[in-house]
Parts: sequence; C-alpha cells; structure tokens
Amino acid sequence: MAIDDLLDEHEQSERVRNWLKNNGAGLIGGIALGLALIFGWKWWGQHQDQQAQAGYGAYAAAVKSISGTDLKDAQSKVTALQKDGDSVYAQLAALQLAQAQVKANQNDAALATLKSLPAGSAMKPYADLHAARLLNATGKPDEAIKLLASYDSSSALEARGDALALTGKRDEARDTYLKALTSLDVASPQRRLVEVKLTNAGGTVPGLAESN
Repeated sequence: MAIDDLLDEHEQSERVRNWLKNNGAGLIGGIALGLALIFGWKWWGQHQDQQAQAGYGAYAAAVKSISGTDLKDAQSKVTALQKDGDSVYAQLAALQLAQAQVKANQNDAALATLKSLPAGSAMKPYADLHAARLLNATGKPDEAIKLLASYDSSSALEARGDALALTGKRDEARDTYLKALTSLDVASPQRRLVEVKLTNAGGTVPGLAESN
C-alpha cells in the first residue's frame, strides 16, 4: 500500500472522527427518538388493545344482565359503560337495553335510555328513530315530529309521516311519505308499506297514476 493511500485513509478516519465528535450527540439523539417512537407506538397499540378488551368485557357483562330479569341492574351496568366513554360498545348496550325495556312495558325507561346516547355518536340517528316510533306508539307524536325534524332518511321520513298522520296533518303526512318514497329503491321491502301509508293519507303513488 502506498504512503499516499495510508495518508488518505488516515485523513478519512480523522474526518469521520471529527464528524462524529461534532454530530454524534445529534445522531444518538435521532436514534433514541426513533426508538422512542417505535416503542411508544407499540405501547400505544397495546394500550388500545387493552382498552378495547376491557370495553368488550364490560359490554358482555351488560348484555348478560340485560338478558336476565333484573333490568335495574342492567341499567346500572349500561350507565357505567357509558361513563367510561362514548364507545360503540356503550351505544350497542344502550340500544339492547331499550329493546328489553320495551318488551317489559317500561316505555318511559326505554325512551330515557334511547335519549341517553350522545349527539354525534354513530348510533344516535338509529336511537332517535326508535325513540320516535316509540313516541308514536305511546301517543306522543308531537314529540316524535320534533325529534326527527333534522333527519331525512327514508325510515325517519316514514316515522315522521306517521307522527303527522296521528296529529291529523294529512297534507304534511302525504308530502313526507312522498319524500320517503323518492329515496327508496323500487325493490325495497319498505317501499310497499310507505306506498300504502301514502295512499291512506290521500296521496297517489308516483308512476301508478300514469299507468292508470
């Protein structure tokens, strides 16, 4: 090996040592930060899994209680689940509890359970729809009309049309049923029922008049 090559290697080694001396702290810090992010992400994933498992355990306990005869105990378990956070488990448990309460003729309790779902939650529209149907069935259609005022799904429009019909507002009921029909597929099983309700409210099913 030539002396020039040895000098070049020595010079390169010195440059590496100087670079490490000047930048070593930053390099080590970068590695440490990367490791912290990796282990932090792993810890967060494990924490989320643990939270999900805990939530499912509480949900399973609530469902088991709902299937029993002591709905007060079930109510306490669902309330505890809701206090832990707005999880899908808490919402599903509340809907199942409300169903059990209706079967037990505890309509007021069922309405309170359905209304306990927080605004903006995934199951809130579904809960409001069932609450409106229950209000219609228990002679409180005015409350159902207010509850569904901001909804425009076919099911919500149908329930709102039912409420309007119950209050004697046939014209508004007819228009609402008609709006429900426009958002329903021709092959939808729900469509036939809405058509019957529209006809009973004095309306004409679109397409039927033309065929006649």
